[in-house]
Amino acid sequence: MFSSRLSLLALTTTLALVGCSGGATPESETNGERTPSQAEAQTGAQSETDTSLSDPAEADPADYRDEAEDIVAGFSDDELAGSLIIGTWDGTDTQTAVDMVEQNHLGGVIVMGYNLPENPTTDQVTSMTEQISGARTKGQPVSIGVDQEGGPVSRLSTAALPFPPLMALAATEDSDLVTQATTVQGTNLTDLGFTIDFAPDSDVTTGPDDVAINVRSAGTDHKDAAEVVADAVTGYRAGAVASSAKHFPGHGRLGVDSHESLPVSKKTIEELEDTDLLPFKSAVAAEVPMVMMGHIGLPDAKTTPATLNRKAYSALRDTLDFDGVITTDALNMEAVPQNLGGGETVKALAAGADIALMPPDSAAAQKAIVTAMGDGTLQKKDVVKKSERVVAMQLATADAQKSLKSGDESGGGSGTSGKGSDDSADAAADPKKVLTEVAEKSLTVLKGECSFAGTDAISIVGGSEKEQSALRKAAEDVGLKVGSSGTSVSLSPKSSAEVAVGTAAPWTMRSTSASTAVTAYDSNPYALRAVAKWLKGDLDASGTLPAEYDGSDKAPDCG
Repeated sequence: MFSSRLSLLALTTTLALVGCSGGATPESETNGERTPSQAEAQTGAQSETDTSLSDPAEADPADYRDEAEDIVAGFSDDELAGSLIIGTWDGTDTQTAVDMVEQNHLGGVIVMGYNLPENPTTDQVTSMTEQISGARTKGQPVSIGVDQEGGPVSRLSTAALPFPPLMALAATEDSDLVTQATTVQGTNLTDLGFTIDFAPDSDVTTGPDDVAINVRSAGTDHKDAAEVVADAVTGYRAGAVASSAKHFPGHGRLGVDSHESLPVSKKTIEELEDTDLLPFKSAVAAEVPMVMMGHIGLPDAKTTPATLNRKAYSALRDTLDFDGVITTDALNMEAVPQNLGGGETVKALAAGADIALMPPDSAAAQKAIVTAMGDGTLQKKDVVKKSERVVAMQLATADAQKSLKSGDESGGGSGTSGKGSDDSADAAADPKKVLTEVAEKSLTVLKGECSFAGTDAISIVGGSEKEQSALRKAAEDVGLKVGSSGTSVSLSPKSSAEVAVGTAAPWTMRSTSASTAVTAYDSNPYALRAVAKWLKGDLDASGTLPAEYDGSDKAPDCG
């Protein structure tokens, strides 16, 4: 159990009340430094109402509904249609994104890895987000989203802080640290000019059979995952970035990747209510502003993804009593028909979505919405309500980011909404300290003894050349000799060695012949430095394995 948490009974009670209703890992530790001017630039199109927030976590979209109504009331049909779309574009030309926002009146765009140069810098990213946010200077703010979960889903590469996946945070079993870490991540994204992080992943993984989610999930236990998700949402709120719990009603138990085809759940949403829905319930209880609907078929609609399924949206509204923004997963994924010329967006909105994320053609999607309002396929009053929800969230985020910047300038920092240890106030000011603590507390023994005697020299085998080079650097930084002698360390289960080190989902090391095995869940510099310190004998691996799978019983209890 997490060290600073309320009892599980208390959490379950809270949930019951609510229930009544791929990217590269950064190499450098020096990137992601704070650039306050970017937060100011992003809020150029912000609320006319001075809410005077003392804490960014106080920004509640419900408080901005009246202002959102006034803004939406002034929209033309074209502007109304565009306000519900977060578009995508090919290539690294930022002007393309600016033109999309201006010409199609888009609610925003999402930045993907292919929109950035190789090994992007902080300045390159902030220049991009400044230009996009400037595409509209009044009324509806521009949403600039990103998939920056951490670990394998880190679109910003070297421009952002190297952040581990959610399973690593879960392994720390430290509620306050999870919130501190996601506050650091949210603040970093705010400084880079982003308003939405499509995280945390709220799926419950099934382990080795989970081809799409695995280490992105907090683990295999739905109750523990629910606690981690709630802590993460709290952190993102403190970091002034809008988070999005995904992928409702749960992708982690499905053996098909929805990027490639449509996975189908064997259980109905009702049957998932006490298991896979718990992380989503806890996210709603923590006031997550957005939930992402997944491309998941259900037993009574096996050929229709939940993103186009009215019953799935009704279940999210009614079962979770969620009145925030519902976004689709990316509509350019193969689980959704790709030949509808904007029709996929109309179908999603008609089913219950508020935001159409990444339609194959944003311009066609906007025109299709306008046509659908004209022929009655979409009722304009319903589209207006959707737009009001979206704009209210955007206004709340803009004011939260303004508050974060004001706190930084006054020396108050971002804070962590009252949570955290004595070091909580240092979270935004010293992200390296927080990421180091996450790495050290998450390091988990998979096989062997909890304590490692330590060595003064290692040889590295297996794994990619990039990972070998990164571990070599980390080892040398802590004073280990690296060569052809010493303790043999393998980065692959296929290579024989005395010690095996995993840098992905823990079950990837099931077949290792090494007598001792640990996992760092990631290969970022902080994670590998923790591994190096452990190899030297300067650090105990105290992480708790958040997943059960065939072979997980070999992991000792070192927490």
